[in-house]
Amino acid sequence: MTSSPLRLRLDGAALIHNWKTLAVMSGAAACGAAVKADGYGLGAREVVRRLAQAGCRDFFVAHWSEARALADLGVQLSVLHGVRAEDMADRPEGVRPVLNTAEQVRRWRDADGGPCDVMVDTGMNRLGVSVEDVAAGLLDGLQIETLMSHLACADEDSAMNARQQARFAGLHGRTAARRMSLANSAGIALGADYRFDLTRPGLALYGGVARRELAGAIRQVVRLEAQVLQRRLVKAGESVGYNATFTATADTEVAILNIGYADGYLRCFSGKGRARFGEVALAVLGRVSMDLLAICADGAPALREGDWVELCYALPETAAVSGLSQYELLTGLGQRYARMWG
Repeated sequence: MTSSPLRLRLDGAALIHNWKTLAVMSGAAACGAAVKADGYGLGAREVVRRLAQAGCRDFFVAHWSEARALADLGVQLSVLHGVRAEDMADRPEGVRPVLNTAEQVRRWRDADGGPCDVMVDTGMNRLGVSVEDVAAGLLDGLQIETLMSHLACADEDSAMNARQQARFAGLHGRTAARRMSLANSAGIALGADYRFDLTRPGLALYGGVARRELAGAIRQVVRLEAQVLQRRLVKAGESVGYNATFTATADTEVAILNIGYADGYLRCFSGKGRARFGEVALAVLGRVSMDLLAICADGAPALREGDWVELCYALPETAAVSGLSQYELLTGLGQRYARMWG
């Protein structure tokens, strides 16, 4: 198989460090892992395998197709989007749905589906049964492993966090659930009152800093590298790329990289992004194309066709430069990268 001119260098030790850090921060609560969207773009199978070896026992995906792709790994999986009628006939054994609606509850109960999880809406108004429905007995008779809710503003100092925590805490003992779970990555950093019995980090596992309390504790996991296709001299007064958004004020050495917005390196990096060759920082020039990117190579006289360049992609800093969320930066990475774990 021809090797790719794009690669993601994935730091398995950093991934495990991040999970262990979050597990310690979770206190007495168990620490799970959100591995939806193919492990936030890193490759869910390899993420699950490493975290399971490190001691993680609870994994969360969004779709049943994701659960089927991981079912042979022998870990506990929960499907966050619940169970549709179409899902009932093709469910991997032992995978739990996170029931989100009264209809899903009825469907699961009528099928005598067994253990399940349930999402309760405490104010996000996205997915989940209502607190009132729980109080009215909607969940009576279900074999609930985990009762959960989701914080809307955990990455901010918002009064909504405390309101959601109080609503969720008020459900303690109101169902047969064995565990309660509220905190995502940012929620873990909000304090002990938010951790309950199980935490469900996602972003921070993969190097994202969801709140300032996590800065310095979370390590970068993902590094992007692209191969140089061509080195060229752009004369003073000439432009680079579509719409001539960069014009050289002096003769400029330019390297063309084999990466573009089809690979998740989006047009918002045009004129803003940075690359690195060794210890030398190289600026992105002009507009990012679908498959190509130009960088200034003046500071790297040894850079040649076929060499590899790292695109600066530390998540908090890159989010600030690009205007994208850290979640988008991860999950938007395309399939043309060779994903290389170290």
